[in-house]
Amino acid sequence: MSPKNRTLGFASCALASSLWGCGFFFGKIALVEMGVGAMVLYRFLFATLVLLPLLFTHRPSFDRREWGTLLFCAFLGVPLQFLIQFSGLALTTVSHASLMVGTMPVLLAVAATLFARERMDATGWFALVVSTIGAALIALGARHSSAHPAGPAGPTLAGDLLVVLSLVIALGWVLINKRLMERHSAIVVSAYGITCGTAMLLICVPLLYGLPPVHHISLRAWLALAASGLLCTASTTLLWNWGLTQVAASQAGVLLNMEPLIGSLLGVFILGEALGPSARTGGALILAAALLITTRSRTRIREQLPST
Repeated sequence: MSPKNRTLGFASCALASSLWGCGFFFGKIALVEMGVGAMVLYRFLFATLVLLPLLFTHRPSFDRREWGTLLFCAFLGVPLQFLIQFSGLALTTVSHASLMVGTMPVLLAVAATLFARERMDATGWFALVVSTIGAALIALGARHSSAHPAGPAGPTLAGDLLVVLSLVIALGWVLINKRLMERHSAIVVSAYGITCGTAMLLICVPLLYGLPPVHHISLRAWLALAASGLLCTASTTLLWNWGLTQVAASQAGVLLNMEPLIGSLLGVFILGEALGPSARTGGALILAAALLITTRSRTRIREQLPST
């Protein structure tokens, strides 16, 4: 096995999470002109175009069982997760959705402990709590944005529950990907996973939502979709999956709270929203937790007998 680089691994996961923070922003732009199904489909079609050359330069060596695992993982991480998540976002406020996303690091740390044999130290758990508090403060400090014309009038229980459900599904995607990358490169798992997931979208989106629109879509929406596919899907998946080969999933999960932080900064500098004291405090806590987890925390992997 090649030596691991914690610094680059953490940097890769942090950059992936930061780019994911742009996803809701670009998604909101596209959702003004099309429905959830069309937006998600176009996002992944752009991502697949970017990853297509990797399919020819990195040939897979999956056996039959691993192909089945990859297809199941692709189904979880692409059509199921994203269609549910953006359906939930359409029914609730951005602040509530951000608060739900802020629970993801806790869920990932617990799941990694139970299913991936990881044991994070006390420093890591402390950083996790601090980061989650920061995400909650950002979400609560952004409540003023719920009246934005692009969003609903207020939060709904159905929307919040759909976002939470999508996060639980995302947990499965992360952990299964990590297991696949124990034997295969992050590039192969990422490129073939997204391509297979996009193929599934091509089947289920027309059946569930009808044919996506092609005409009467503005250049602004197309650019938002292209940026969403390139920056928030293809790049993030490659960066995140490679980062998981260098650091423990439970530790990398703390950096997921960069997502609501970046989302809030986009709201301030692009949408002209005000950032309240609680949101500024939350941002500082997230950055402090990220610094703590990358410099002071260590995670041990419980030993497991080799499979036959």
